[in-house]
Amino acid sequence: MADIKPFLCIRPAEGKAADIAALPYDVYNRKEAKEEVTKNPDSFLKIDRAETQFEDSVDTYADCVYQKAHDILWDMLAKGEFIQEEKRCYYVYELTMEGRSQTGIVACASIDDYANGVIKKHENTRAEKEADRIRHVDSCNAQTGPIFLAYRANAVIREAVCAAKEETPLYDFVSEDKIRHRVFCLSGDEEIAKIGEAFGTIGEIYIADGHHRAASAVKVGFLRREQNPTYTGREEFNYFLSVLFPDEELMIMDYNRVVKDLGEDTAESFLEKVKRIFDVTELNGAEKPQEKGQISMYLAGKWHRLCVKEKDRSDDPVKGLDVSLLQELLLNPELGILDPKTDERIDFVGGIRGLKELERRVNEDCAVAFAMYPTSIQELFAVADADMLMPPKSTWFEPKLRSGLFIHSLE
Repeated sequence: MADIKPFLCIRPAEGKAADIAALPYDVYNRKEAKEEVTKNPDSFLKIDRAETQFEDSVDTYADCVYQKAHDILWDMLAKGEFIQEEKRCYYVYELTMEGRSQTGIVACASIDDYANGVIKKHENTRAEKEADRIRHVDSCNAQTGPIFLAYRANAVIREAVCAAKEETPLYDFVSEDKIRHRVFCLSGDEEIAKIGEAFGTIGEIYIADGHHRAASAVKVGFLRREQNPTYTGREEFNYFLSVLFPDEELMIMDYNRVVKDLGEDTAESFLEKVKRIFDVTELNGAEKPQEKGQISMYLAGKWHRLCVKEKDRSDDPVKGLDVSLLQELLLNPELGILDPKTDERIDFVGGIRGLKELERRVNEDCAVAFAMYPTSIQELFAVADADMLMPPKSTWFEPKLRSGLFIHSLE
């Protein structure tokens, strides 16, 4: 059962949250991160991406960069820009996007639950991406970016969250991307006990987003255990910062594909191949897929609806995903894209950017685009429960959690 505990949160002082809160570190490249910090010197990116504090000639992964992240974080705490709670609490974090809200519990999850499969993953991680965050967490002696976790909705937790949202929020602001962020503190002994006990009845927790941050935090925890052979298992390094959302509130957006060329095919010959594989209907204009098993294709200035044939559908948790079917029926055999993780001919476009972005890419630098029906949270759970892995770029979660609102010290 899940061990989800309250913690001594380091968080922005009153009036500082809106300026400090930043999108996750991996949303930006180095140039974009530096531009963001120049525009907003309080942005947490100056800690999450401390290379922004140096000339471009300094390597992103230089020792001085990680030391700088540590120094800025703890200097901000010393100056009172961050404060540290004196009591272990849970927090309620509500994000509202275009009128739709999702609310999570901010807490710390157990590295043992990650290791023994109570916390389940659906993606592989890359060692080089882990290495950066391992050094960042270890150098800062703190976890600065929360892991996005999901669980099957629970009535006790729902009731506690609803009650908390009747109170005055610690923070209430709208970020530049029009997302409203509200944070509430759950500090009563009785409600803390109820939430901990409720999570203790939940058998599975799922990583929705942040696989690399999770793996890195866990590896730092096990490294600290090696360095402290008399550890008890309750030290802070045995836990990692998380926000846990109920499945009923989560929305996964489409994660779309663009391909840069058609190989030896013309648009006409490629369309004929597509018609042999899918049931194809030409559309009057841009239109998203309406249900699972449908794909919208933009080719030579026209949109088409592709429907997977019944004989090709599968009950297998991975093979039955729309992104898998597109890959195995068309991208691999007809376009020669054997590994979408490494093939430079394919690119991925988050659904937040809309169909216009797919049209733009095809009109400018690609040959064909595929708009996908979103993977469901139930499909994600099914893959993780089967101890299987999704194809790359299968899920796009919105809105994104902000870094800098909650920090978990490892001591």
